[in-house]
Parts: sequence; structure tokens; C-alpha cells
Amino acid sequence: MKVIIPVAGVGSRLRPHTHTQPKTLVPIAGKPILAHIVDELVAWGFQEFIFVVGYLGDKIERYVQESYPNIQKKFVVQEPRQGIAHAVWLCRALFQPNEPALIVLGDTIASVDLKFMQQNEHTILAVKKVARPETFGIAELDEQGYIKKLVEKPRIPKSNLALVGIYKIKDTTHLFSAIEQMLERNIRSYDEYQLTDALMLMIEQGAKMQTIQVHNWFDCGKKETLLEANAILLRTRHKQNKFPPYPQTIIIPPVCIGKNCAIQNAIIGPNVAIGDNSGIRHSVIENTIIGSYSDLSDVILKNSIIGNDTSIKGVVQSLNVGDSTEINFGKDNF
Repeated sequence: MKVIIPVAGVGSRLRPHTHTQPKTLVPIAGKPILAHIVDELVAWGFQEFIFVVGYLGDKIERYVQESYPNIQKKFVVQEPRQGIAHAVWLCRALFQPNEPALIVLGDTIASVDLKFMQQNEHTILAVKKVARPETFGIAELDEQGYIKKLVEKPRIPKSNLALVGIYKIKDTTHLFSAIEQMLERNIRSYDEYQLTDALMLMIEQGAKMQTIQVHNWFDCGKKETLLEANAILLRTRHKQNKFPPYPQTIIIPPVCIGKNCAIQNAIIGPNVAIGDNSGIRHSVIENTIIGSYSDLSDVILKNSIIGNDTSIKGVVQSLNVGDSTEINFGKDNF
């Protein structure tokens, strides 16, 4: 079964980090979002991948080629970007008639029984109960447990089952046909061709679809959920490393520290991920993601995301700082 991973989005909710790198390559718990997704799928036996790229797609292709030399991979360019359904439709030439597929959005990390999804005879959509269903695509079920209606961001939700961005499609020929009908009729929601609408069209044409509930689910599209995902993944998926003896430093697990980091006179953790080749001195860091090649001194940081190649000196704050930034809160600046 082939896997389609749409990763063409700009990631506007994660700016400034996505000015210089694609959202799916933003690191959490020691590796990019995309690596968490692909590693999980490979562990379940998937080997054929199609990546739909767009914004900074060359960086995604380079990362995948270098990090996953042993998987079968294709790259499809989505330009212009017109929604997830359009991204999936661009992959149609890579599928045989009636071939099944797994679609996983490139900013979605979730714990789900992929074996059940593979083996079930129907199309299966992963869902989770949410407090604010009006902000998601929503599934409504009939009395037999089949999906009777799918709505993208309903104003008055009749269900709290949110689509989490993982879809097992039994018949891609039917899906591609439904999307093509949407394109011909210009059926859009929120100015994009939504996969939710294409799946609803399939249901109206007789397709049977069921749901599977996920456990942990992180929509890694904003700072708050990134930090939450970082903390939980550090506890559940990351193997705690043995750290070198950093001088006068206390490490409070769970913590992930990259290669060639220089740390001294610091308290690190809990829930901290630090990229390779970074330096931290005279600082206290908690619940924070720090990119590679960053330099921090005399800071107290909590609930922060710091990009690559960033220099910060002398601050007590919660920050959301992109790549290649220099911030100096020293007294000499006032």
C-alpha cells in the first residue's frame, strides 16, 4: 500500500520558523515532524511513499533522500497549492486502478492501529473527540457506525469526532474521480479543495467508510501543540541518552540533547530538546525546543521555541524565535 504525505503547505501559524524551513521539518523531541511520521510508518511495514511538496520543497526532498535511502519514494510538486484534495489528485498517475492508499498529513503525529486500518475492507478515517469541533473536519456516524456525513469546520457541529489527518482509502480510483468532479465543478470550502468534501462525495455515491479512534494526536501547526507534542514524545518515544558530564549542569529528564553541544552552569529540563552543535551557559531551560547551532547565555527560558543559528543573551521570557536571529537583552543595550 502506497503512502501519500502532503507537505506543500506554507505553515503560516508557525512563523517565524517556517520562513526558512518547511513546517514538516521543524524539530520536536530530537527530530523533524516528518521523521516521526515516516519512522512510525516504516515500523508498520510501509515502504512506498509519495511526498507532495511545494513551499521549500527542495529542502524536504533533500532531507528524505538523505535520511531514508532504503524506502521507495516519489516527489510530486503542487503548484499552485489549492488544498489537500488537489494535492492527492496530483498523485493519480502513480496508482493502479482500484489500488488502496494511506494518506497522512505532514503535520500530524498520532498513535493509531495502522494494522487495523490496513486490513479493514472499508475506507477508514482516523478520528478523535475534541472540545472545539468547529475548528476541524468532523465525522457524523449512523446507527451502524458508518460515516453518514463529513463536514469541514462546521459552524454548528453535530459531532465532536474530528478528522486527525490519517485516511486509509480502499479505492483510490473512486477518490480521484470524486476529486476530479470537484475540480470540474469548482467545489471548494474555505477557498480550497478539501479532502473532507471529496470523501463526502464518495459517501453520497455509495462508498462505505468507518472510523478508528486515535490515542495521542498532535496537530503540529502552532507553538502550543508543538511544545505539548515535544513533551509527550520525549516521555513516550525518545530513548533517553546518556549525556556527557556537562560542567556544573543539572539535567532533569526527559531531555534530548544533540551532538557536539557545549553546556555549562545550567539547569536543563524537563521537556527540553536541543539541536546539534548548540551552546548553553549560565541558563535555566524548561519545556523548550532549541534548534541546532544556537548560542544561549544568561537566560531563563520556559515554553519557548528557538530556531537554528540563533544567539540569545540575558533574558527571562517565553519566546518564539525563528532561524538566524540574534537577541541581546544585556544592560549595554539600554
